[in-house]
Amino acid sequence: MLFNSLSFILFFLIVITLHYTIRSWKAQKTILLFASYIFYAAWNPPFVILLWFSTVVDWYVAKSLENEEKVVTRRILLSVSLLVNLGLLGFFKYGEFLLENFVGALNFLGIDFQAAAPSIILPVGISFYTFQTLSYTLDIYFRRAKPSKSFLDFALYVTFFPQLVAGPIVRATEFLPQCEEPRRATRDQFGWGLYFITLGLFQKVVLADGMLSSASDTVFGHTDGSIFVLDAWLGVLAFSAQIFCDFAGYSTCAIGVALCLGFALPDNFRSPYAAIGFSDFWKRWHMTLSTWLRDYLYISLGGNRHGTFRTLVNLMVTMLIGGLWHGASWTFVAWGALHGSYLVAEHLLRQKFGGCSWVKTVLGRFSLGMLTFFLVCLGWVFFRAKDFSSAWLLMSSLFSFSGTGVQLLPTLEMMQVTVVVVGLLASHWYLHEKRLEHAMQNFPAWLVVVIWTSMLFGLILMQGGANAFIYFQF
Repeated sequence: MLFNSLSFILFFLIVITLHYTIRSWKAQKTILLFASYIFYAAWNPPFVILLWFSTVVDWYVAKSLENEEKVVTRRILLSVSLLVNLGLLGFFKYGEFLLENFVGALNFLGIDFQAAAPSIILPVGISFYTFQTLSYTLDIYFRRAKPSKSFLDFALYVTFFPQLVAGPIVRATEFLPQCEEPRRATRDQFGWGLYFITLGLFQKVVLADGMLSSASDTVFGHTDGSIFVLDAWLGVLAFSAQIFCDFAGYSTCAIGVALCLGFALPDNFRSPYAAIGFSDFWKRWHMTLSTWLRDYLYISLGGNRHGTFRTLVNLMVTMLIGGLWHGASWTFVAWGALHGSYLVAEHLLRQKFGGCSWVKTVLGRFSLGMLTFFLVCLGWVFFRAKDFSSAWLLMSSLFSFSGTGVQLLPTLEMMQVTVVVVGLLASHWYLHEKRLEHAMQNFPAWLVVVIWTSMLFGLILMQGGANAFIYFQF
């Protein structure tokens, strides 16, 4: 079930009516839990069993860890959770990828082996809810949290439908305390919730799907010869803006839907295209994933506690796994490696030039911000390209200034991409140190009404499309 569909609007109206009609808090949570299962089952009902299985395993592992003092037993219990969750994730998401590379390695060694092609369907959102349940078990294992006393609360935490299939990745310590008392949105919360839903749908439907996807698909889908340099760059910029509007659009909708129900979800994006450096970028882009990788992987590997070389290795390993988390393809690994290289280079440069006064000037910060955006856009080439040959073709086109190459984009699409990208960068720099809701509180009421009405008008004009969000495939 998609946020940008009429079926979701009907579903949400029913859920919110029941939520505010029924007075029993336990009954409200039960309804939200069953609604979440219905929401997930709308894609493929049998995969609800995976949600149940993961929920039950982590519930009992956590309860067993609570009073267990023996180190060996605690490690065995944690291993059970890791094997179940990562095993399911590995089979469904990486099974075909691993088999394909195993066969390729055998053939490279001269062994003629052909395996029957498996038919594995990827459960939507499995990467998100796997990391979410794992964070619960790991927090209890490291004694950073205590197990939930209510199975209903824990099951709702795992399956809460606004963020179930594409994040934000919520920690148990953020969500479970909200289940202890009845949640009813105030008038301001409900208003902001509706505004965030409108903004998220506008980003997805009008910007990502309506104004950017065509140019992105055209450029990245071209495989017959080089592309004219202007078209190549506009295609890459189109995808850079598209993936932000698509993914941030989902997160914004999720936050808005939850807020209408009285729940608060963490921010997932905070003006990432105004980031000054790559550590800053990852503090702003997909924030719940980057903090998850930092807390449960990077720090566990040693973080920056064992010297420069070890720090650089830990950064690279973290980003390689982050790249692989996004998809079972070597292009995603390359994307992760590229961002790992960015972070390594930034770390070394800061050690040598961190005290440079020019870096702290307005011009210096803006220049570094634009350089960061430029390099992030280059990284999106590997993220979006279907294979390395397509990626190298586009990369060579980006830096070919001979004036040759195929011109792919009509003038109207070129203008649309330019307007959206410039507007996106301007808004990110304006909101660089601000939260959207705080910035809008300084706007006159008539301007807020104009902005909201304009977004609704754009949604009405663009109705009819219900494309899946890009991050559903992860």
